Amino acid sequence: MKPSTGLLTGNEAIARGAWEAGVKVAAAYPGTPSTEILESIALYDEIYAQWSTNEKVALEVGSGASIEGARVLVAMKHVGLNVAADPFMTLSYTGVGGGLVVVFAEDPQMHSSQNEQDNRYYAKMARLPLLEPSDSQEAKEYTKKAFYLSEEFDCPVLVKSTTRISHSRSLVSLEKRVEPDKKDYIKDCQKFVMIPAFGRQRHQAVLDRWEKLTEFADSGELASIYTPEGSSDIGIITSGISYQYAREVFSGHPILKLGITSPLPQKVISSFAKGKRLLLVIEELEPFLEEQIKAMGLGIKIEGKNYFPPYGEFSLGLLKEVKNKILGDKKNKKEKKAVTEVAPRPPVLCAGCSHRPIFYVLKKMKLRVMGDIGCYTLSVLPPLDSMDTCLCMGAGVGQTLGMEKANPGLKGKLVSVIGDSTFFHSGITALIDNIYNKGTNVVIILDNRITAMTGHQAHPGVGRTLKDEKVGVIWPEKLARAIGVENVRVVDSYDLKGFEQTLAEELKKDGLSVIVARQDCVLLKKDRQQSTFHIDPEACEACGLCLRFGCPAIQYNGNEYLIDRLLCTSCGVCLELCRFGAIEK
Repeated sequence: MKPSTGLLTGNEAIARGAWEAGVKVAAAYPGTPSTEILESIALYDEIYAQWSTNEKVALEVGSGASIEGARVLVAMKHVGLNVAADPFMTLSYTGVGGGLVVVFAEDPQMHSSQNEQDNRYYAKMARLPLLEPSDSQEAKEYTKKAFYLSEEFDCPVLVKSTTRISHSRSLVSLEKRVEPDKKDYIKDCQKFVMIPAFGRQRHQAVLDRWEKLTEFADSGELASIYTPEGSSDIGIITSGISYQYAREVFSGHPILKLGITSPLPQKVISSFAKGKRLLLVIEELEPFLEEQIKAMGLGIKIEGKNYFPPYGEFSLGLLKEVKNKILGDKKNKKEKKAVTEVAPRPPVLCAGCSHRPIFYVLKKMKLRVMGDIGCYTLSVLPPLDSMDTCLCMGAGVGQTLGMEKANPGLKGKLVSVIGDSTFFHSGITALIDNIYNKGTNVVIILDNRITAMTGHQAHPGVGRTLKDEKVGVIWPEKLARAIGVENVRVVDSYDLKGFEQTLAEELKKDGLSVIVARQDCVLLKKDRQQSTFHIDPEACEACGLCLRFGCPAIQYNGNEYLIDRLLCTSCGVCLELCRFGAIEK
């Protein structure tokens, strides 16, 4: 009987692979492009799945479950591995109980990230295996394989995805779930307690394991060679999503696809290189493969980043340009673009977004605003353009303290903004640091009751879990009071004048203040009715002030100002904007 098939995204396929491999526990913090891995896993009743407050905690939860003997998957986006790096590096020393797989999804081109970062170097630094699937089928199979490697070599295993793999669909064979044998917990202090004396022993174990992993990589089990008809003395070496581009553009040349890139399968590469005059290494971002292959001393020409940029996402067009340069392919050079590029759509806060009034006031008051990661980061763009910094999750709260210590004259002119989910992720410790070191700034928690930017995932302040179980709500204002903040205020984000007055009062106080600006994300309000707001053309003075609010529903068509009732969410904030009373309900 043939196995059934499904058309799955890479994220769905990774979840399927975890289920088929018998995973019992999964944890993550939502982050594009990895979010749907845990959302998909949560649909399987056999797997306990949770959103953790951040990636470090998710990996620590996963480690505990692994030590107890369960197979565990932990997922995150590329920058999430930075947050989880502390336990990750030491887990290389301790090893695992049940198989532990860490999936990270990179975001070349920064579709939804603050940086481009090549996490393959984490695998090299930690001396851990790294698997790179090139489509959804491999995403499932490599995830399953990773659990067997984890248990065979007693170590966490990394699986790399990218935005294209995570969100593209391809056919996947669906197989039955395997229930692995239960591993009983055995107390082993020298393995799991990393005091220096034990750590030194485990470091040697890591080095010994690396030699065995290298032998496995050299076996070629996770490598394949595409061999075209005819012969060519130019060989292509690639991995992951880059293989898909290479396979289409360089179809007349042999292509070595590496499924494991840490350790590098040097014997496989050496064998492939025989008879070639040129090896072209195709990889997104850093020259991770290229540098190591050049260091092998193969005695032939090896090219890569002199043709391909170390940034951005690759495309068929880019590879065709490289092919033209190398081979002088006149036919491809004259090809016309088959598809006209779509006009870019600039990102913008939704109509009725509860963040917009806050940043409108911050700009009006001419304050320095230390920012953070979330939908509200879009306030850096016109017409709001009111954010001064955005570094990483939770950084704004710490930056504000540093700025005021460097210049006490900024008292009353400095605030930080942080979303509710980000506050739980990494803002609490920064707030405690502010209290401890006598900060006098204002921290604004933008509480829209959800993790909005990544698609409305729950967090500790929502009152439900990933599995949609009801739990107690952790209120940011209660937490702030509990850790010692004396000046704590809660305001309605839609109350423009009320927020401005509250902020002005808190800026004058000597100590630290926390303002929780609360209003549900507008996309959660499914029962809202069609807007009845409009602009009276007779009363309108055409001052343009309403446009400076930046709401997409407020428009100017060249003749008059108007409100698009299909976009308007009836938040009512614009009623406070107009000085002439031209906006009416």
